[in-house]
Amino acid sequence: MNKNKKMELTEGSIYKITSLGGRDILLETEGVFRGFISIGVDETGLLMELGKSHGAVSGKIRIVPLHVILLIDVLDVKENEKKEDDRGMSHYVG
Repeated sequence: MNKNKKMELTEGSIYKITSLGGRDILLETEGVFRGFISIGVDETGLLMELGKSHGAVSGKIRIVPLHVILLIDVLDVKENEKKEDDRGMSHYVG
């Protein structure tokens, strides 16, 4: 891996997340990362579209709060698409 390249979660990549579930239970979430979401005022979570291994709930969205994540396995990486930043004014408000 290139030391200069910044590692980040990219939308569309496939990850397997191991997190804390209930009492003494680990929860595995495998699927496509769809982005981040704010939960309340001070908490952030990952939006994960569940993969086929989740059976009946496959395709549903699961929110995994950041504070319960133990590890993330990178299964398939989709390159981060750089979006052109259009700083031009589209209209004038005065």
